[in-house]
Amino acid sequence: MKKIILVEDQKVIRKGIRLLIESNGRFEVVAEAANGEEGLSLLRSGVGADLIVSDIGMPEMDGLEMLSEISKLETAPPVLILSMSETQDDFAQALFGGAAGFLSKSVDTSELFFALERILEGERYFCSGLSLKMLEKSLSKRKFSDLNGVELTRREIEIIGLLAQGQTTSEIADMLFLSTRTVEGHRQNLIGKTGVKNTASLIRFACLKGIIN
Repeated sequence: MKKIILVEDQKVIRKGIRLLIESNGRFEVVAEAANGEEGLSLLRSGVGADLIVSDIGMPEMDGLEMLSEISKLETAPPVLILSMSETQDDFAQALFGGAAGFLSKSVDTSELFFALERILEGERYFCSGLSLKMLEKSLSKRKFSDLNGVELTRREIEIIGLLAQGQTTSEIADMLFLSTRTVEGHRQNLIGKTGVKNTASLIRFACLKGIIN
């Protein structure tokens, strides 16, 4: 059974999240905290956990501040950030602050469990709905039909954006309702079209050409 530290300032919500997390029998909430400071204290006192699930907005020390402090520790479990809002600002700060995942509190149970499993397997997971919203907004502002002779389809641009957000092939397939083989085919085609060597170089190309921020 995987051990989780739950950080949430509102007692009623914290209790609800705990009951939900423990409902499938694969996870156990071993400790609770009402803010980021208390969460850090638990870690520093030696409370062992495989994952931290934390609210983003809390008094004294919020989830993002806690995330920043955790990154300074020698060893610490990954952090899944939960947010009531779906602002791009919060999403970006969590992403670049080193969060292993970001979920809106409006997600359904299946996506929460999916995120927990992925993160505990060493991957990253970001709310599918918000990831696609951000990508669609970016695409609506730009046209990338011709980049120095390289023509990219809308689907290819979507896939580059999701790769840059740390999504795996299987996660992208689930989000776009494609097979993993199709996603992998797009990735290989993109590498061939752009003349790069690997996925990291592909993302760098996309950044340099202004496809993604």
